[in-house]
Amino acid sequence: MYRFLLTRQWVCLTLIALVLIPVMIKLGFWQYHRHEHRVAQNELIAKNLSAKPVPVTEVTSPGHTVPRSDYWRAVTATGTYDSAHEVVVRMRTSNDDKVGFQVVTPLVLGDGRVVLVNRGWVPGGDDPTAYPPVPAAPSGEVTVAGRLKADETSGGSGIKDRKGLPDRQVMLVNSEQQSAYLGKPVLGGYLELTSPLPPGGAPEAVAEPDHDSIGPHMAYAVQWWLFAAAVPVGWLVLVRRERRDLDAEAAKAAAVEPEPASA
Repeated sequence: MYRFLLTRQWVCLTLIALVLIPVMIKLGFWQYHRHEHRVAQNELIAKNLSAKPVPVTEVTSPGHTVPRSDYWRAVTATGTYDSAHEVVVRMRTSNDDKVGFQVVTPLVLGDGRVVLVNRGWVPGGDDPTAYPPVPAAPSGEVTVAGRLKADETSGGSGIKDRKGLPDRQVMLVNSEQQSAYLGKPVLGGYLELTSPLPPGGAPEAVAEPDHDSIGPHMAYAVQWWLFAAAVPVGWLVLVRRERRDLDAEAAKAAAVEPEPASA
C-alpha cells in the first residue's frame, strides 16, 4: 500500500524532511536566545542608567577591562581637559546617521591619572585627512557625568584598526592606545559625556542606547518552530496525495482491463 515510500524519490524527500526539522528547531532556539539576550541587555541598560552616579575611579582603573555588568554605568569625574592631546575617531555617525568624527578628550584627574571623555560627534571638514573643526573643551577644572563604556577593539567592534592615519585621528576609542600616546596612566574604558552638555549642541552628544525595543527575534523564533511543525504535516499530506493518485491510477487500469474470453 505504501511501497512507493521506498522509491528513491520518496527516500530523498523523507531524509530532507528529517534534516529540516531539527535544523529549524535549532534556528528557533537561536532566535529565542537572541531575544533573551536583548531583554537582559535592555534591563541592564535601564538599571545602570538609572543608578546613582558614582566616581569613575570606583569602577575602573588603568589596565582594567570594563565588564558587561558595568556597561552604561552612570559615573562622574572631576579634572581638567587636556585639549592638546585630544583625538577624533573616524567614520562615526551622528544621531541622524551622518558620517563624521567623535571627539575624545583626555580629562586629567587630580591624582594625575586620565579618563577618556567622548564629548560627542562633529561633521568632517572639506579635507578628510585634516583635523576637523572641533569646539574647544571647557577650560579649568570641571566635573562631568557620563556613561561608562568598555575599550573598543577590532574583535569586539568589527572596525579595522588602520595604521598610518592623519595626526590625532584614530579608528577606536581604546585606553591602552591612548595611554601610550599620552605617556600617562589611563583608566580602562571611556566615558560618554551626558553632562554638562556644550552650548549650541556641538559636539553632538552620543544618544542614549535604545533599551525599549526588543526586536523581532521572538517572532522569528516562533516562525522557525511553526516551519518545523509544518514539515511533517506537509510530508503526510504529500504521502496521502501520492497514495490517492496511485489508487486512482490502479482503479482506472482495472476498469479498462479486458475480461478474459469464455470457453
